[in-house]
Amino acid sequence: MPIPRERAVSQKRFVQLTDVAEILDISMSQAQALVRRGDLRALKVGGRGQWRIELTELDAYIERCYAEAARHVRDGQEAGQGAVDS
Repeated sequence: MPIPRERAVSQKRFVQLTDVAEILDISMSQAQALVRRGDLRALKVGGRGQWRIELTELDAYIERCYAEAARHVRDGQEAGQGAVDS
């Protein structure tokens, strides 16, 4: 019986950019931009220089995003400036 893709990916140390795009539900170009801007640490491997992202780095990026979102909400920078519709 084959291992489900989600489980197989979670057992790896490194994932490809296509996996990052799938995990974050973003486009491949958005995933590439995260790496190019330095928001998501990655390394190039192999003769063709393909990007690989360590899962701990992806987890750290996600945690930073949560922290940033919490700051925005706390500081009233979310759309609507924290107003609640009645």
